[in-house]
Formats: sequence, structure tokens, C-alpha cells
Amino acid sequence: MGHVFYRAPRHNYPIARQADGVYIYDSCGNKYLDGSGGAAVSCLGHSNKYVIDAIKSQLDQVAFAHTAFFTNDPQEKLAHKLAQKFGETDAKVYFLSGGSEANETAIKLARQYWVSQGQHSKSIIISRHQSYHGNTLATLSLSGNPGRQKTYRPMLHDWPKVMPCHAYRYQTADESTQEYAERCARSLEVEILQAGAENVAAFIAEPIVGATLGCVPAVKGYFRKIREICDKYGVLLILDEIMAGSGRSGTYFAFEQEDVKPDMVTIAKGIGAGYQPLAAVICRGFIHENIVENCGAFEHGHTYIGHPTTCAAGLAVLEVLEQENLLQNVQKMGGLLQSQLHEVFASHPNVADIRGRGLFVGIEFTLDKDRKKAPEPERGLPGKLKQAAMANGLICYPGGGTADGVNGAHILLAPPFIYEENHIGELVEKLEKTINQQDFT
Repeated sequence: MGHVFYRAPRHNYPIARQADGVYIYDSCGNKYLDGSGGAAVSCLGHSNKYVIDAIKSQLDQVAFAHTAFFTNDPQEKLAHKLAQKFGETDAKVYFLSGGSEANETAIKLARQYWVSQGQHSKSIIISRHQSYHGNTLATLSLSGNPGRQKTYRPMLHDWPKVMPCHAYRYQTADESTQEYAERCARSLEVEILQAGAENVAAFIAEPIVGATLGCVPAVKGYFRKIREICDKYGVLLILDEIMAGSGRSGTYFAFEQEDVKPDMVTIAKGIGAGYQPLAAVICRGFIHENIVENCGAFEHGHTYIGHPTTCAAGLAVLEVLEQENLLQNVQKMGGLLQSQLHEVFASHPNVADIRGRGLFVGIEFTLDKDRKKAPEPERGLPGKLKQAAMANGLICYPGGGTADGVNGAHILLAPPFIYEENHIGELVEKLEKTINQQDFT
């Protein structure tokens, strides 16, 4: 081994030597179908010439100019296009390098907004159990992911968490969709009242829960009720679309399918498509206006915010999405993927649930379908699934703790938006082989 501090030091990683389209090739000549975009990142696939040329062109002009001294054309143009997509002419966009930075920025922005209003007690951020918002200490505090929090528990904020909107696990047989949506949303109201509305700055949630639950969308009406509760008690609504945004759900923002408008939305991963590390916080104009008017500036910053080369990549990615009508393909291929998964796995005794939107699809596993018994962590099912998939030439994103934070296992699928029908068939075939190699007894 060399001097790299690997994610899993005991694991022997193949060397990625070449990538093209929807495939990655290692140094031994093995070919892998990208079925998850890494971690829902590579939405355009690999080696997109348009994006690469845009990066090269920007490097020839201005590779880096610190935003304490300059703005730059790619930042201005990309912010304008994102504000248009957000749907408010006075929206503002703050560019960062990754999802954790974006969510950290959003909660600090929420805090300073309330300070600008003279409401200094508003400092609590409420989130949901079984969520994931990042790996800084603040964003890990927000995350309802016990496995990731365990080592750092003494260092984390003890902020309140409410129940997830996960119908497969928590909707009762005698509940209608509307009743379940209201029960889930009501848990937020209970926590706001318990903490005191005068102390709560914001509520943050993923419209489609990604890494922790495996692509779980909320039931219809849930986020409309959440919006009403936030408005009633003066709480900002932050939607985390780090995974689900940038077109992955079939619309550019996943919240478009919920008929709500957040006060802030965070995006990453697909916005840069893996060609550059890029993220963004998009906030409504009144937040920016009040901070500037009453505080002068946002007390926050990182060295690489608004990086010209990174923003040039993000702008090119967005242009490819639009020019090639890729959101239409996300909807079409997403429907085909879910259809084929249901066809192959609906009767599988250990496939509990298939869910998601667009090209953001999850498969949850069970040991007993009737009792919804979740695999115990001692089985190491996520790791075994990942290892078997790689051996079968497939990159997918398994996860654990799906059922309750400890027990459970799922596979997350987030393939590139450029998938064609034959790629869907290849993915499902390799996935079937992978799942059938597992011992669920």
C-alpha cells in the first residue's frame, strides 16, 4: 500500500484507469457498469467532451480568483440560471465545494437571518430520524444516522429530530395516505412547540431520502403540511437535495413534485456531475435582503466558494442537461428501470420494497416479507452486496440501518442520465445475479 489514507484501509481497491460513457475500467482491464453514479454524482456519465472542453477553456482564462477580491463570469451565469430554475427572480445562490459544506452554510444562513431580525434565541435546527445531511460536526448532528454518528456522539449538537415519512415502514394498515402524511408532519409541530417556536430557526429534510433510507420519497401532501407548519411558527424550511436534486428525480428540483417552495434548497453531486467538486445553496431573496440590510454581510466563507473553473463545469453540465433534454430521458429510463425491477424482483422473497423517482431508485431487503423483518448488521449484507456487484461488473450503492438506524439493508441506484434501454437491461441482469448470490437464511 502507498501513502493514501483510504476510506477503508483494509480494503484492496482496484485502480480506476479509464472512464467513458456509463462504464469505468480498472487497471486490470475489468469493465464496470456505473449503476449509481458513484454516490449519485456522475449524472452525465464519464468523459463528456462538452464539459471537459468548458473546463479547459476556463483554465486558459482564469483558473482561480478569490471571491474576496473578484467575481467571475461562470459564477454569475450559473447563479442566474439556477435562480431561474428555483423560480424567484430575486433568489440568491452561494457556491461551495460539496454537500456537507452546503448544508452547513444553509443552517448558518438560517441562524444569521433570525439574528438580522433581532430574534437571537432562534438557534435550534430540527431534522428527521433516518436522514443524512453531511459529515461536518454540525451536519452530522442534523443527520438521523446512528452508525455515522456513533464515534462522534460527544461532539455533536443534541438537536431535536422528528419521525421520517417512510410509508413502507411506518404507515399503518388503517391509515389513509392523507392521515399518514398529517401524522408525520404533526410530529414536527410537536417538536417545535416542545422546543419553543421562539428558539427554532429551521427545519431541514430531504424530499427523497437518499443514503440512509435508500430513495424514499414522502407520501403525497406531506411537504405541503410541513410548509404550513413552518409558516405558522416562523420556522425556515430547508430542503436538502444534495442527492435528489439537479434533475435526478425527473425534475430539476425534487421539490417541484411536492408543490412547495422551500426558503432554501441545497444541491451538490449532480450539479458538477463529478467533473468538478461543486455545491450550492439557493435562498429566497428576503433572506439575503435582510442579512445585507441589517448585518452588512453573511458571516461565513470558504476559500473555494464560487471557484471559476468549478462553476464553468457546473454551467456546462446544466447546458448539456438542457440541450440534450436529459430530464425527459431521466423520466423515461426511470420508469423503465422501476418497471423491470418490479418484473424481476416483485416475487423475490427477500426484496421488501422498490421505490424512488426518476433515476433515483432504492431496493430494500427483508428476511421475512410478511413480517418485514430487517437483516441484522452482523450479516454484513451491504458490504457483501457491494463486493458481489463489483465482481459482477456493476457499481451500485448499498447501505445499512435502513429499518431503524441499526437493522436493515438496501441498494441505492442512481445511474447516469444518459442511460439507454440496453443499459437498464444490463443493470437489472447484473443486479439479479448479485442478489441471488446472497444468503438470506
